[in-house]
Parts: sequence; structure tokens; C-alpha cells
Amino acid sequence: MHFVGSGPGAADLLTLRAARLLSEAPVVLYAGTYLDAEVLAHCRPDTELVDTQHLDLDEITAHLVDAHRRGLDVVRLCSGDPSLYSALTEQTRRLDAAGVPWDVTPGVPAYAAAAATLGAELTVPELVQTVVLTRTRARSTAMPDTESLARVAGLRASLVLHLAITRIRALAEELSGEYGADCPAAVVAFASRPNELVLRGTLADIADRAEAAGLKHTAVIVVGRALGVRAQPDVACSHLYDPARDRTEFTR
Repeated sequence: MHFVGSGPGAADLLTLRAARLLSEAPVVLYAGTYLDAEVLAHCRPDTELVDTQHLDLDEITAHLVDAHRRGLDVVRLCSGDPSLYSALTEQTRRLDAAGVPWDVTPGVPAYAAAAATLGAELTVPELVQTVVLTRTRARSTAMPDTESLARVAGLRASLVLHLAITRIRALAEELSGEYGADCPAAVVAFASRPNELVLRGTLADIADRAEAAGLKHTAVIVVGRALGVRAQPDVACSHLYDPARDRTEFTR
């Protein structure tokens, strides 16, 4: 069976491998909440489609194991990329126990789609060279003590918060202590999809904007000075592309 990253939702952001696997698989499991319907247009007309948005992990695994035992190849579509918040570890442990072989096909992650929509590079020379992908806890899985938001904020890296939009006011207030209330912030909801929504502001007002839009899910929050760098008069060049760099070293 195949775990396949479906990307941020748009059908034309699937990888070629993902599209091929979908076109060949007789069984496809997908989460309807996070998927543009056109993604499933890559499937065969007779594909057995299972929407997993209301299923728990054991029920999802049962479908995967059942398809394997029936001799059918199966695709489990994961929103974004399977390496992030996909329950890949939990599912593959169960599949290993059941003797079901599996592989993983990467997809375009939500944070990359959000950055593309914003036209932002998250790593800017001499300003920020670290990107943190994280989430926070409300009624969900506990966070490790070493990964509290306060600790993460201390890096002042480009920060991407997943699964956190309903707590944006409290998060913005907490982050303001390290980043400053004037730090650029953005929310990208349904990135790459027809109903994509982009909100730009600062930590001082981004919560007002998100709450006014009524966002509840399928959104990432991006925070960091890299978002406002194009408006600055002077931006450092990376060493690799710096016009002042001595390039004769390449001809020696």
C-alpha cells in the first residue's frame, strides 16, 4: 500500500508519482475535509473511495488491511506531506503488525504552499535562517515539555503554526513578547484551493483579522520578520549570489 502526500489541496500540485498511483489504485482512502474534489479525478471511475474524515485510526487501518488481504493495491492520501502531522507513525506500526508492506510518496506541504501564496522566502540572509514548523495544544495531543511555544519563540525564527487557528489570539499575545507586536504575521487558509483566503497583518492585529473571517480549520499561521523584508531598503545578499563575491575561484 502507498501513503501519498496529496499536497495542500489543489489537484495540479500533486506530484507525477502521486497522480500515477491514484490512477492505478483500486482503493483510495482520503480525508474529505482537506481535499479538493478535483484531486480524486485522477482516480479510475471504478475506484473504491473511502472518506476517512469521520473514522478513527483503527477503522482506517482496518480498511487498509482489508484491501491488502483482498489482493488490492490501496492509496492512503495524506493532506500536505506525510512527514508532518499525518499519523504516519501510528498507521505504519499497525500495518507492520498486520504484515502489510507500505511505502511513502511525498507531497507539497501546507507551509510551502502558504509561503508561495505570500510570495515569501522564509530564510533571508542575515535576518533569519531557521524555520520552525510546530503546533500548540488545546484539546489535542500533548506537546513535549521542551517544545513549549515560549521556548520556540526564543529562536525568533520564521515560525509556522499548524492546527492552531482557533487559538490565534492567545498565541499572538504570547509570541509578541519575543517577536514584538509589530512583527509581520499572516494566515493562509485553504492554501492553493479555489476558496483560498490570505490575511496579512502583525501580531498586534492578526487575531482580529482571523476571527472576523470566522476561520476554524485548514489554516496555517506564519510569523516572522522575513514576511516584511521586501519593504526594507537594504537586504543582505547570500554569500553564494553576492555580486561582491570573488568568482575567480570557480576558474582556478
